[in-house]
Amino acid sequence: MAVRVFLVEDQKPMQLLLTDLLESVGGFEIVGMAASETAATDWLLRHHGGWDLAIVDLLLGEGSGFTLIGRCNREPAGSVLVFSDFVSPAVRQRCIRLGADGVISKEQFGELRAYLQAFPGRIPQAEPA
Repeated sequence: MAVRVFLVEDQKPMQLLLTDLLESVGGFEIVGMAASETAATDWLLRHHGGWDLAIVDLLLGEGSGFTLIGRCNREPAGSVLVFSDFVSPAVRQRCIRLGADGVISKEQFGELRAYLQAFPGRIPQAEPA
């Protein structure tokens, strides 16, 4: 079974890039996507326990990813990864304090790939024969 991903990102090009990355790494299925805090909150309320990994941007066109970290942590077993342009030591510390399992700057795309490849429960797709 694939790791179920809930993606919170307001920029369409980054949504497409993350979708492509998840597909290329394999073992992930995007089950929900939101571009604002309100839409993400609505999705979380309607899909309680329906995701394994939330990838959350902090700076959204409407609302804040900081608030969403806490909302995501009300889920039984989901992991929260912050993936944002807005990462400094203080921001990283705040995200971890709010309950994020990881914080990666968008400048560190290779680090995101490594995080996904090592994600617990991910079953890599078999290479075609």
